[in-house]
Amino acid sequence: MGDILHALPAVTALRNAHPEWMIDWVVEPMWSPLLTSQSGVARDTSDEKPKQPLVDGVHFAAARKWKRNLFARETRTEIAALRRALKRERYDAVVDFQGAVRSALIGRMAQSRRYLGEAKPREAAAKLLFTERVATRGVHVIEQDIEVAAAIAGDDLTPIHPMLPFDPDAEIWADQLMAVEGAAPAVLVNPGAGWGAKRWPIERYAEVSRGLLNKGYRVFVNAGPGEVLLADELVKRTGGGAVSLLCSIEQLIAVTRRVSLAIAGDTGPLHLACALGRPVVGIYGPTDPRRNGPFGTRFKVFRSPESKRDHARREEPEAGLLTISPEEVLEAAEGVLYPEAAR
Repeated sequence: MGDILHALPAVTALRNAHPEWMIDWVVEPMWSPLLTSQSGVARDTSDEKPKQPLVDGVHFAAARKWKRNLFARETRTEIAALRRALKRERYDAVVDFQGAVRSALIGRMAQSRRYLGEAKPREAAAKLLFTERVATRGVHVIEQDIEVAAAIAGDDLTPIHPMLPFDPDAEIWADQLMAVEGAAPAVLVNPGAGWGAKRWPIERYAEVSRGLLNKGYRVFVNAGPGEVLLADELVKRTGGGAVSLLCSIEQLIAVTRRVSLAIAGDTGPLHLACALGRPVVGIYGPTDPRRNGPFGTRFKVFRSPESKRDHARREEPEAGLLTISPEEVLEAAEGVLYPEAAR
């Protein structure tokens, strides 16, 4: 989810620079709602709330499922179908923003004469598959993606907030969720993370949530895949004051549009809030916010000087993460919500 959201500003900049271009995207099926609320819907620039605002077509690559069943007939059939579909389009250029061997292999299926990627991708072996390796100078991954996108036609691009899809049912659901007359600002809290070392302790998220509730804010807790028990525990620790959201990606997009602040670690919902221009408070540990922290919105990031960049999938919270206190996060939340009052 984060990789797609980080690439969206670059692709949006390309779309603005070249509205006549056909731009397609290869995506894991589960993340396709970040690009389209209905598979195959054509881009309609006259629609004020488009269902597929950015790309012309979406190809599905169920790479996670394929990895689990690599030699299954179904896997071979789906890979072959994707290869045929990509080759059939005869793309003038293919760009790999993810920089992984897996994504590089999928991009290679299109057999385009031009295949662009970073000179120093996330996984070094991926560059062996590129025909053009772009040397990037940016620190943040969004800046790096912009440089790769600019190399396609030599454009001078700058990041642009992407327009994410509008799903009608999800928008109605979010309106109903928020429909409380005179209600205080809503804050979205996401206590989960990709792995334990990135996860700030649940009791600290609960303390921040109680503080927000006591100040009159509404608190919604995102329950991502595999995180329902974590969200329920946070709600329990607030005495039921916070509200758990077990929702689809379409619904998460819709509700994030309507919140006044998001509080999370280095995880997809934080990057979604940034993409939608919502203020955020980021709580970082083993990952470096200079590379993949909040971008393009009002934010405050916490990261201990003791934290070192480490992507090892450890279960226990990283030591530096534990030096961040609920009191300072709560203070930062109000400062981001009301920056004029914090001066």
